[in-house]
Amino acid sequence: MFALWQAIRQVSNDPAIGLKLGTETKTERFHPMGIAALSTENFGAAVQHMARYKKLSAPEEILYRTEGGEWTIQFSWTLAVEAEPQTLIEHCFAWVLTIARHGSGTRISPLRVEFVQPRSHLKLLERHFGCSVIDGQPRNAMVFRESDAALPFVTRNIELLDMLAPQFEQDLEQYTSDEDSFLELVRNTIQQKLTGHRPTIEGVSSDLHISSRTLQRRLQELGSSFQQILDEARHQMARYYLRNSALELNEAAYLLGYEDANSFTRAFRGWEGVPPGLWREAQRALTIN
Repeated sequence: MFALWQAIRQVSNDPAIGLKLGTETKTERFHPMGIAALSTENFGAAVQHMARYKKLSAPEEILYRTEGGEWTIQFSWTLAVEAEPQTLIEHCFAWVLTIARHGSGTRISPLRVEFVQPRSHLKLLERHFGCSVIDGQPRNAMVFRESDAALPFVTRNIELLDMLAPQFEQDLEQYTSDEDSFLELVRNTIQQKLTGHRPTIEGVSSDLHISSRTLQRRLQELGSSFQQILDEARHQMARYYLRNSALELNEAAYLLGYEDANSFTRAFRGWEGVPPGLWREAQRALTIN
């Protein structure tokens, strides 16, 4: 995705191509998500709607928060291991402004726009956004007034929104299933690396071709953590080793990345309530019976 946007900038040879692609005046050309956003009651509700469903169309998040009378909107790419292309972030900010202006029927502008990377076309950006644009900042962000979130939309259409929402929710439910698959993918990757040493988050994230920071964030969003998935992977493998092999406990402990059999025994007791030796005997008894 990043490569595509970098290519768009290079081929167009236009520093403002992101702004142009992110600006649309004809509603019939809007993505269904944009049409749904325009159907909400105000600018704040539109951003909330887009933030809820944005991940359905790209590995992307819309983050917003209110602090000190300011309302900040940012974009985050969940699989990114490098800085997002300038053209892409400008496109995203231009699209948010398109929704705000089209929905409200006004020429609303942010208080300011902040960019991390330097821009050679600051004046052009300032004309488009109608505010000061500052580069060299610690974040990429659009900063509005807190009151701007309550700006009513003249395009509000509750009936249309009620028609579109069920499909979005159905798609979101499917996406949640995909998130469960992500947890399983991480667990399987950890198990493949359980070969006599403890897998690290850096090693697992490298195998998944994402940054360790991104992996941590995604697991946190799914209500989990690397340590939790590691424990689950070890638990599954421990049950497999004890039930299906003649491995000694110290050998199983080694394969699971524990320093010694005592550490493995303590962990297994926490999982099953009994030491691994007793658990193995009980499983064998069940098999015989």
